[in-house]
Amino acid sequence: MTATAIAQAVASRKLSAVDVVEAVLARIGVRDRVLNAFTDVTAERARAKARAIDAAIEAGQNVGPLAGVPFAVKNLFDVQGLVTRAGAKINRDDPPALRDATLIERMEAAGAVLVGALNMGEYAYDFTGENIHDGNSCNPHDTSRMTGGSSGGSGGAVGGRLVPIALGSDTNGSIRVPASFCGIFGLKPTYGRLSRARSFPFVASLDHLGPLARSVEDLALSYDAMQGADADDAACTARAIEPVTPLLAQGIDGLRIAIAGGHFQQHLFPEAIEAIGRVAKALNATEVIEVPEAARARAAAYVITTTEGASLHLDRLRTRAHDFDPAVRDRLIAGAMVPAPLVDRAQKFRRWYRARVLELFKHVDVLIAPATPCVAPKIGQVNFVLDGVELPVRANIGIHTQPVSFIGLPVVAVPVPLQPMPIGVQLIAAPWREDIVLRVAHALQEMGVAAVPEPKGL
Repeated sequence: MTATAIAQAVASRKLSAVDVVEAVLARIGVRDRVLNAFTDVTAERARAKARAIDAAIEAGQNVGPLAGVPFAVKNLFDVQGLVTRAGAKINRDDPPALRDATLIERMEAAGAVLVGALNMGEYAYDFTGENIHDGNSCNPHDTSRMTGGSSGGSGGAVGGRLVPIALGSDTNGSIRVPASFCGIFGLKPTYGRLSRARSFPFVASLDHLGPLARSVEDLALSYDAMQGADADDAACTARAIEPVTPLLAQGIDGLRIAIAGGHFQQHLFPEAIEAIGRVAKALNATEVIEVPEAARARAAAYVITTTEGASLHLDRLRTRAHDFDPAVRDRLIAGAMVPAPLVDRAQKFRRWYRARVLELFKHVDVLIAPATPCVAPKIGQVNFVLDGVELPVRANIGIHTQPVSFIGLPVVAVPVPLQPMPIGVQLIAAPWREDIVLRVAHALQEMGVAAVPEPKGL
């Protein structure tokens, strides 16, 4: 069942929240042996919350739009009583969190039920879903393939129907890549829209948090529940809450939709080209708009990512370098050695690039772009051949997501159910226009172009 259906059934007392939670816990117990999506299952907490919801409904109280809906979070979110792993061995020596992350508090205030924490790439510096400490997340459509990362457990848990909603983080593509590989919907909101308070950071100037779900309605419901300014996150601005769920059915008449050209039409496998074509045809989008200097934006995003990430982890690199995943450690060490003038140039370019891209949104409402260059590669795959050139998988999975998160634009990744594996397409809008990309995603869902396939690997 979708989150929307669960909430309606629980609120109307057709289902009890306790029964929903027990069914989800049982499903996790069976399917997660294969998917390895969860690192922690908060069973007793979930049961207590479910009992409280049922009692409140029995007493005639409104428990919120997500009544009884189970959800899980990437293990970089603080969960009271759990150690915030952030996918790392080093963090396991930290004390348990004393308070939930803001977004968990808001989801539960809307009636949702937290059932656990999810696997992820170490310190979120990952596009694969592989983790040497907790094991690899496995794709629900083919368990020999990657989930994508770094929110790999989030993608696997939703795509594998363990939970209807999961929360992840996205610095360079870590919501959109798992959404693409696992065949689900993912929302990376505008930078500063949703609070990051009490989550473990990666790159503060690029980090976003957001939901992954099996329907656009579920994505919108969870997004609406989490909106709102937060004094505990300086980037979470005091914009008014703007609910999007009531707007989904408005349709897309009058919206100007174009295809992102240049960099976004390069470095693509045939499956990505087919997915873009299906989405563009369904939306009657024929105009191609060049996004200026997107390739350079990707390069600048790499510079800022690796230097800010290295700065955050310098003490850990000095004292516990042997406890890192070597692939993560080596990239962070390289980042610590990037000359300051190069970082300054990257930041100046970032301001220029943002201004140029925002100019485009004076003439178009939504840009269509690939989410990943290919369907999910095999777990452990090191290279793929693209445009006749052998390239490292890990470094190039996010080739089309990085130029977008670099300037904090809102994006919905929609799943196109190709065979044998699904792949995602990005819908990109101007800052603060989550409503537009969710409306377009909903229209594609209604047309059957964007759809979540049944997991085949379970």
